[in-house]
Amino acid sequence: MRDLKGINSTKEKGVNLDMEKQNIDFQYTYSAKEQDEIRQIRQKYEAQEKDEMSRLREMDARVSQKATTSALVFGVLGALVMGSGMSLIMTDLSNVLGMNDFVTMCIGIVVGLLGMSLMALAYPTYIRVLKKEREKIAPEILKLTENLLK
Repeated sequence: MRDLKGINSTKEKGVNLDMEKQNIDFQYTYSAKEQDEIRQIRQKYEAQEKDEMSRLREMDARVSQKATTSALVFGVLGALVMGSGMSLIMTDLSNVLGMNDFVTMCIGIVVGLLGMSLMALAYPTYIRVLKKEREKIAPEILKLTENLLK
């Protein structure tokens, strides 16, 4: 009862304890650098309409990406195969396999040369895939560039 009397006495004196009736606002403004960062993050998540120039850039990048990926696959596989051949030559794996040292070395040389040939095919593969993809997408790119040059 004592606490209630204290509250009632403060209300009687005209002191308003109700927080909803008080008009307290909290505002915080970010610096210009932070606002730019916020805008950049927001742009990533907003639905964006692609203009013709961005479509052109994406199409061109896609062509070279496919060629690069195919060349990397050939190069990496070739390096792995060549490494396997080198390990056959330089280790005593012939004893584990129960084979003659000379036979294992000859197999290692053949496997290593096979890996080198796969690596050597990486660049011609890049050129061939790039050429085919450019031929396939050329009409659409030419159409977009005509629209952009008008």
